[in-house]
Amino acid sequence: MALLRPRDVQQPVLARLLDNERALAAVLLAPAVLILAVFIAYPFVMGVWLSLSSTSVGNPGRFVGLQNFLKAWNDSIFQTTFQNTFVYTFWATIFKLALGMWLALLLNRHFRGKRFVRAAMLLPFIIPTVLSTFAWRWMFDPTFSVLNWLLYRTGLIVTKLPFLSDGTWALWCAIVVNTWRGMPFFAITLLAGLQTINPDLQEAASLDGANAWQRFWHVTWPLLKPVTIVVVVFSIIQTFSDFQLIYVLTGGGPANSTHLLATYAYQIGVATGLLGEGAAISLFMFPVLLAVVWIQLRYLRRLEGA
Repeated sequence: MALLRPRDVQQPVLARLLDNERALAAVLLAPAVLILAVFIAYPFVMGVWLSLSSTSVGNPGRFVGLQNFLKAWNDSIFQTTFQNTFVYTFWATIFKLALGMWLALLLNRHFRGKRFVRAAMLLPFIIPTVLSTFAWRWMFDPTFSVLNWLLYRTGLIVTKLPFLSDGTWALWCAIVVNTWRGMPFFAITLLAGLQTINPDLQEAASLDGANAWQRFWHVTWPLLKPVTIVVVVFSIIQTFSDFQLIYVLTGGGPANSTHLLATYAYQIGVATGLLGEGAAISLFMFPVLLAVVWIQLRYLRRLEGA
């Protein structure tokens, strides 16, 4: 009887593995599951544990239950931060959607240099957030602001505007910067959705006497709604958990008046070393974002069933 070589034994095993769909699926999914477990599941579980403990830098802490959450909820700075996060997310998303839709409708038309304009429009989204925010910070600088200089030279103002030295002004400046940065993402995504709509529908509505607004509201918008919902949800998730822009532009100031949940959690958890309290503050984002995703999924299923 001839002895089987290792290759002769391994080949059928490999063939059987490839023929078994469940085993093959498990092998192919294993790297992705491992990455998700290491970089998403473990940090999330660790964050939940830290939020329920009194852990700080150099101190393993002990289990304190919901004490960190109650302490944060009764903190006046946290209350301002919580409100800022909703205001910042709401208005930035509204402006990005409105301006992005307007740009998408313009770029959907045929004109000379359309490809160049489309490519140039992506610059705010391509430039690193820290770099572009530093440029905006210089433009809003209370001493060397080019915007104040321009408005003063044109006679529109007589005194300098407190762009970053006043809490309300600083928050709206952050909303402007976030709108400028996120608008190309909306425009390109909505433009891709517009190009899937059959132009014959627009022509038919035009022949029936519909004006431009009626064609948009009754023809374009219903067909573009699923794409719009998805891009809005992605924007809400990104904006609600924004960190870089606020940290570079205002640092949460002046006097902690422009903090978002991400920046305030960083200040408490990392800057002051109170890891448990910082984790608790950051976890306030989770139920809000979970609700947003759940509402989106339900709405999309209703659209598919309609």
